[in-house]
Amino acid sequence: MNSQEKEITYTTSNSYSTLNHLTARTKNVWWVCHGMGYLSRYFLRYFRNLNPEENYIIAPQAPSKFYIQPKMHVGANWLTKVDTVAGTENIMAYFDAVFEAEKISENVNFIVLGYSQGVSVALRYLAKRQLQCNQLVIHSGGIPKELTAQNFNYLSKNTQVKLIYGTEDEYLDEKRVLLESERAKMLFGNRLSILPFSGKHVVNVEYINNLV
Repeated sequence: MNSQEKEITYTTSNSYSTLNHLTARTKNVWWVCHGMGYLSRYFLRYFRNLNPEENYIIAPQAPSKFYIQPKMHVGANWLTKVDTVAGTENIMAYFDAVFEAEKISENVNFIVLGYSQGVSVALRYLAKRQLQCNQLVIHSGGIPKELTAQNFNYLSKNTQVKLIYGTEDEYLDEKRVLLESERAKMLFGNRLSILPFSGKHVVNVEYINNLV
């Protein structure tokens, strides 16, 4: 059998979700990347306790959807180990399109949050586009291995970086937590704060509410 794998380029579309309204009273704009198995519309529920007049939340949608057993709920994921480079470039182009559509003012407090698998795409986007943010939140996820401190030298010295994880996270054992903490220190230096909490692999709403 003489099989070949070929590649084409084509135009596609994808949705994204927002919470509240972007107005002159908006103080904080959030860019939040969900974890594997989520849909962006449901990920927004973790941000509904924030002041709606002051906070506008943008949740991009991972492109690859699948059924989750046993109830056949629909979830999504960002990337796999297959075609990671091409998949990353597609996601970066999608993020660019969302930014262009939203027209975010530079005068707002801009917060980037990645949860679980969403950490990898959030960090890669910041690094590739040299995107400034006031806060970067790395929540219960792994830092891509290819990223180095040089990728984030452009960040303002005032940018706050928060590493949040549950002490009982079933996906992060003690060795992995130590590794990710050391990598975060290497990448972000004295911008970094490490914030563990008592809990499993869950979104910590209390921490989110206290970020602003």
